Amino acid sequence: MDVEDLLEPEVAVGAAIAAAIFSPKVRGLLRKGAVYGLAGALITGEAVGTAAKNVGDGLRQAGAAAGAKRNEAAAKAADGGAGGAGETMDAGNAEGER
Repeated sequence: MDVEDLLEPEVAVGAAIAAAIFSPKVRGLLRKGAVYGLAGALITGEAVGTAAKNVGDGLRQAGAAAGAKRNEAAAKAADGGAGGAGETMDAGNAEGER
């Protein structure tokens, strides 16, 4: 194998991988990096899940509040408090005519 062959990217990558596999120090670093990377991914996933749950809860509460307002308005309209069933009256004329 010539020196020129060692400078090829494929050979350099293979040599680096072989050195990493056979070196205890590099294997320890890779293992530690994998553990920290997986822990970071789990923490990020949990944070995203919690944020999505909080958004869902907020939307559910907003929907419940809007439904309560809608039901309150419907009950008020049914009792005649909002002008009745489509009746329009002029402010100056009690009979609704002009």
